Amino acid sequence: MRTRWVVVGVVLVAFVGVGVFLTLRDNARPVTVDEAKERAHSSTSTAPSEATTTSSTSDTPVVRQPEPGVYRYEGSGTESLSVPPLSQDQGPTMPGTVEHGENGCWTFRIDYSTNHWQTWVHCPAGPDFVEAGGQSWQRWMIGATAITNLSDFTCDAGAMLTPADPTPGQEWTARCVGTNEAVEGEAVSEGTYRFVGTEDIAVGDTTVAAHHFVRDRTMSGSQIGTERSEVWYAVDTGLPVRNQRSLEARTDTPIGASTYTENGEFHLASVTPE
Repeated sequence: MRTRWVVVGVVLVAFVGVGVFLTLRDNARPVTVDEAKERAHSSTSTAPSEATTTSSTSDTPVVRQPEPGVYRYEGSGTESLSVPPLSQDQGPTMPGTVEHGENGCWTFRIDYSTNHWQTWVHCPAGPDFVEAGGQSWQRWMIGATAITNLSDFTCDAGAMLTPADPTPGQEWTARCVGTNEAVEGEAVSEGTYRFVGTEDIAVGDTTVAAHHFVRDRTMSGSQIGTERSEVWYAVDTGLPVRNQRSLEARTDTPIGASTYTENGEFHLASVTPE
């Protein structure tokens, strides 16, 4: 896999290139935990090895790494295209899957719906971890036709550092480059992310201490747009506890400019994987 999770990731537009507008419909539905467990059990880990992630070494001690398995997340969101006019919902159940790879790397996958999933790849850097990249997959229905799209992104080595002991107000810059099956060329996402502070977040009957980051990005190249996200990671394991995001990206197409818009949030509902 070419590495692509962040956002924090960069989410590249899933553009549908069609010349005839058929009946447009939204067939997205929530993914169940059982479905996510079945998929996880039948697949192999996609976390990169040392050969594809320069920020990790085989003797790097794993300090923060969540237990593998499928976690219960809940959330809501919408995603839409302006041309052709398509939209679909996310949630309310959004299973999150943690898979361990080589050299202490691990992948987190969130299933927004049966029509959209996203992954982020994390690798250790001493007591810290970095977001190396990830993938995003979407499906849009046009009449009886399913249009699918896969995007990949890779972040500059060490650019997406998530420190184990950050200082409030501390800020970093990051740059990630992505490709998209439906769009020629590369899209570049770059900007800042800032540590807000440590917050206690209620998850079920327990409380999780989480590091809160705010990320602002601009996209250039094959896609033009902006993205803002707020993310909370468990202090002890790095497991995503909460994610709030909004993004808008424009792509020039043979049938005119198409704008992709996404707004949503997800949050951890149980600290115990299944």
